[in-house]
Amino acid sequence: MHEYRQALMRLRQGDSEREIARSGLMGRAKAARFRTLAQAQGWLEPSRPLPPDAEIAAALAPPRLPASAQSALAAYRPLVERWLGQGVSGVAIHAALVREHGFTGHYSSVRRLIGAIGRDLPPDTTVRLTFEPGEAAQVDFGAGPELVDATTGQLRRTWAFVMTLAFSRHQYVEFVWDQSVRTWLGCHQRAFEWFGAVPARLIIDNAKCAISKACIHDPEVQRSYADCAEGYGFKIDACPPHDPQKKGIVEAGVKYLKGNFLPLREFRDLADLNAQAQAWVMQEAGVRCHGTTRRSPLELFALEQPLLQGLPAVAPDLGSWHRVSVHRDCHGQFERVLYSAPFTLVGKTLWLRATDAAVALFRSEERRVGKEC
Repeated sequence: MHEYRQALMRLRQGDSEREIARSGLMGRAKAARFRTLAQAQGWLEPSRPLPPDAEIAAALAPPRLPASAQSALAAYRPLVERWLGQGVSGVAIHAALVREHGFTGHYSSVRRLIGAIGRDLPPDTTVRLTFEPGEAAQVDFGAGPELVDATTGQLRRTWAFVMTLAFSRHQYVEFVWDQSVRTWLGCHQRAFEWFGAVPARLIIDNAKCAISKACIHDPEVQRSYADCAEGYGFKIDACPPHDPQKKGIVEAGVKYLKGNFLPLREFRDLADLNAQAQAWVMQEAGVRCHGTTRRSPLELFALEQPLLQGLPAVAPDLGSWHRVSVHRDCHGQFERVLYSAPFTLVGKTLWLRATDAAVALFRSEERRVGKEC
């Protein structure tokens, strides 16, 4: 309101719209409309005192709808509220009211009703999540730069795997070519080795490499990831669908990585990208004053590391599980390679477990060792 009072004073002193616009108070068109309003209200009379703020605000307020229009819209309010809850746009709501209910008002009337409904809704609030040392880490993928794949010579998108300890904010960052189950498990293994310890639980979203079926109360844990959790002794805590705030710490970390590490750097290949990323984590990101904790992540990590779970004496043999069907030729196919199975299993669907060293077929609790063809 003080801007309007200053503009009014300048108008009374004889300033033009161009001069008011040059001062930064408002644009020329807005100043012209305000001059017209001030003349109609008699505010430009030098003998009259400046009007109070309440009078200026009342004159600037949009005109109220006629009582008939207000009552007509009020009748449609429950319907409009239901459509807004379904994500229908205001333009589509106005068109439906005209088409199906004979509404004769303008779209601006519907827009004002939508604004009134929004003001009556309770504010969207949240609760700040706090974590004890060693309690949890959050995991996410983020898009990385495009690099030339040495095996194909083609330009490919990379992905940044980020695991952030929820208490200290210390990170593990690794850029990879894909988000497959094998990559997901391998990144976890290297992240635990980077920290030298394992958090009590990992907070993840509903990525397909981790959660096969997303739901709020009982997410179906991907079998390969369940084996990884059992081998390292951590709990899997999947975020509810459409609720990314539950892992806002790592999402902020991914955003910080994109904004502070990737710009103005050049990378020869994937190995060079990861070498620079790890150096950046230790020399820049890890020693900065974090905006939330107001302490450096590495300083807090020194307090947190003794409270994390220790690494297992022998690293788990992580493998990815896949469903394969046994065809008429007594073979199942995985990654374009055939594996034999007994003829009695033709037509059956088996579990295939692939590690870096071996491939095995399972049916229930009975193990069938696959033979590569």
